[in-house]
Amino acid sequence: MDGFDDEEIARALALSVREAYKPSKTSDRKPEPKEIIEIPSSDEEDNNEDVQLQSDVQRAIEASKAQSASSSRTYSPQDSISPTISPPAISAPSMLVRSSNAFPFDRAQLERERLERQKRLRPDLVEAQSKPQLDNEDEETDENVNMNGRSAKRQRLSHNSSTAYHSNVPSSSTRPTTGKAPRATTSGTQSKEPADAYFWNGELRQTANKYVEPSKDTRPLFRLTDILAPRDEISFAIISAYCVDFPWMYSFFNPSTPVIIVAQDSQGNETMKEVLPNWIKTTPFLRGGRGCMHMKIFYKTGRLRVVVSTANLLPIDWRDIENSVWVQDVPLRPRPIPHESKANDFPAAWTRILHSLNVAPALITMVKNGHTDLPISRLEDLRRKWDFSKVKIHLVPSLAGKHEGWPKVLQSGHVALMKAVRDSGARTPKGKELVLECQGSSIGTYSTQWVNEFYCSARGDSAEEWLDQPKSRRTKLPYPPIKILFPSDKTVKESALGEQGGGTMFCRRSQWEGAKFPRTLFHDSRSKSGGVLMHSKMIIATFRDTGPSSKGKAPQSDSETEPESDDEVVEVDAQGREEDKVIGWAYVGSHNFTPSAWGTLSGSGFNPILNNTNFELGIVFPLRSAEELERVACWERPPRKYVLGKDEPWMQSESAYFAEE
Repeated sequence: MDGFDDEEIARALALSVREAYKPSKTSDRKPEPKEIIEIPSSDEEDNNEDVQLQSDVQRAIEASKAQSASSSRTYSPQDSISPTISPPAISAPSMLVRSSNAFPFDRAQLERERLERQKRLRPDLVEAQSKPQLDNEDEETDENVNMNGRSAKRQRLSHNSSTAYHSNVPSSSTRPTTGKAPRATTSGTQSKEPADAYFWNGELRQTANKYVEPSKDTRPLFRLTDILAPRDEISFAIISAYCVDFPWMYSFFNPSTPVIIVAQDSQGNETMKEVLPNWIKTTPFLRGGRGCMHMKIFYKTGRLRVVVSTANLLPIDWRDIENSVWVQDVPLRPRPIPHESKANDFPAAWTRILHSLNVAPALITMVKNGHTDLPISRLEDLRRKWDFSKVKIHLVPSLAGKHEGWPKVLQSGHVALMKAVRDSGARTPKGKELVLECQGSSIGTYSTQWVNEFYCSARGDSAEEWLDQPKSRRTKLPYPPIKILFPSDKTVKESALGEQGGGTMFCRRSQWEGAKFPRTLFHDSRSKSGGVLMHSKMIIATFRDTGPSSKGKAPQSDSETEPESDDEVVEVDAQGREEDKVIGWAYVGSHNFTPSAWGTLSGSGFNPILNNTNFELGIVFPLRSAEELERVACWERPPRKYVLGKDEPWMQSESAYFAEE
């Protein structure tokens, strides 16, 4: 994330969920109890950690045993949203997120109180809510926790019941009752699906959000309880995120389930530590960098679920702001295949990414700790044991560090994007121009050289020719036809949460007013779901006709002259075959449109060098119709262009709400 250090981001994320959260302007919801978000005021986060860890882990074990003994009922996903323990919270970097101590309270009494609240607020739902529902989030306490005696700034977050907002759980996917797996779709039907629905062909959805406008809440959505279900059937999980609320995430798994979680060390060091019962936290070497968001969930039936998301593992990301999630289930092979060291397919890419994130040593430690029945004993088992033949998307990672030479450069950043675009059959055809819409939550420091460098890869063109051009020429190119989507100040202030909801959006005055900053490329970011703010990172790329006069010239920016609507797309046969018509491609993942996320190129066409600051992960897939394009895009299209002199991007640092107290 360009221009922001870890402490700034941590403070901003915490301040984004402070006490003054207000309900939607279209709702008369009453305030609900709060939970505490603590941000350490010094670097004392690690002091006495081991002592506190021993105490809290013991409490966690006892609480888990008590919970199991207190009820023999079948697991309900509503239990997973409210932690029943409070182990030590560890978040990366320099951010401490704590959940309230809920475990001393009687769960049966909490359930009775919940039904009474719903009887007052939504009498029409009382009967339905007497049965377990997804994502019930009102079983918390307002107790202020200040562990280890550290002084801390405390902020509060409204924790409204999820039953007060209109988020459907529709899908045409259902759990298979025969040997045939159903095809997952992205249709807008509103039929219910079981919590453990299968997605054998992949599924891309937005996350449920309590502030969505009911009239616009018609699309299938994902909750975290949909993804991590059924929890009793999970045998092992590998998860990763930039920010993690450990107690909250721990509640989504059975205490006996082994979990490896990839996070960040505050000093950027490669570390490994047992942080919870059966949980190992591993961190890659990441000096000043960031982490990516993905999961792998192994089920006792042999199924493997892979997930790529734009969300952090925090309640706010799965409840108050909008994110995007791709999920696909992968069946177990009838028998393992031999290992191929030179394989370069989807599971081989996963394996390479997990090695770079320091997961292999954690896996070895997990086995040494007694988990000898894990579904994998080494990362290479992913490709050997599971059948990825139905996975049609392409992975695009950014691996933090310096990468030199084509074999390594092709595996990271925007050069990996170039390869994925080519492999998808979505390279920009001759006679066509590529138009990009780049949606994100953080703004970078842009130059015409870097934007054109990225655009070259986005077209599917090799960087070899680009690098061999004189640098003096590369620095003077005009901006290509790229639209940068970022919420305007007005959009944030008029959103359901107002300024309080803008804590995950980053742009600075110094960036915006830079002499060569591409202000003319900016367009307002507005969710299709109404007055909610988006944390989704997505790129929509489409082809359009270009005149013969543009042949051989650098692409010109259409920002000053483009009409208000330019979403007319022309179907293009990318491979010369009728069944392979492609009109563009889409990217979804953790990459913001910044040099830190996508990397910067140097060197020569013979020996390229790519530098990545962050670990990131996303997926790319071709778009084959205007209908599919509109179904995938999470923002209102065409995006409204900023009116210079009138519109400015949201700047969190200038908000009175986020001012230093």
